[in-house]
Amino acid sequence: MRYDLVIFDNDGVLVDSEPISNTLLAAYLTELGHPTSYEESLRDYMGAAMHRVHDLVGERTGQRLPGDFDDVFHARVFAAFERELEPVDGVVQVLEKLTAGGVPYCVASSGSHERIRVGHRKTGLDRWFDDARIFSSQDVGRGKPAPDLFLHAAARMGVPPEKCVVVEDSPLGVRAANAAGMDVLGYTAMTPADRLAGATQLFDDMGQLADLLV
Repeated sequence: MRYDLVIFDNDGVLVDSEPISNTLLAAYLTELGHPTSYEESLRDYMGAAMHRVHDLVGERTGQRLPGDFDDVFHARVFAAFERELEPVDGVVQVLEKLTAGGVPYCVASSGSHERIRVGHRKTGLDRWFDDARIFSSQDVGRGKPAPDLFLHAAARMGVPPEKCVVVEDSPLGVRAANAAGMDVLGYTAMTPADRLAGATQLFDDMGQLADLLV
């Protein structure tokens, strides 16, 4: 099926940021007295907006994270991005093929606009994503698994939800795409296939994606 809009998740799909950010998140939560392993961070927070971290810690411990938690965490993440971040292998070739085929695309991420742009500048993906193609959970208030972000991106791009496909690598993102009434291609490079079982189709190599879209 040819889609009228491809909506990319950002972290783990466009930029290889999940190992960096979840290592730092687990370490920071542990530092603050909330012991968290890297694997637990991936399980609980991968694909989520920052409010989920606050919500889960509050539910589990009855304690609130420090008021400057987000600022400190993002400062650590952005510094690590500048040192280490790379684009997901093969994604530039996908963007080239979409552009050559005239297929519209955008990014819809649980991350902040600043996080998206920092990562894109470092990896060179900013040449593919101008402001009109970037959407963040900051724009809608409720992050994934709510469908709001994907519906907002589709509306701004002028495409009905049923004509959109989402490229996701997190269970929360797959649930959000399902709730939005969109097809979703689940990228299993970091996430076990069974955790993305709600996806329309699964793939494990970014080199396969263009053939699924164009």
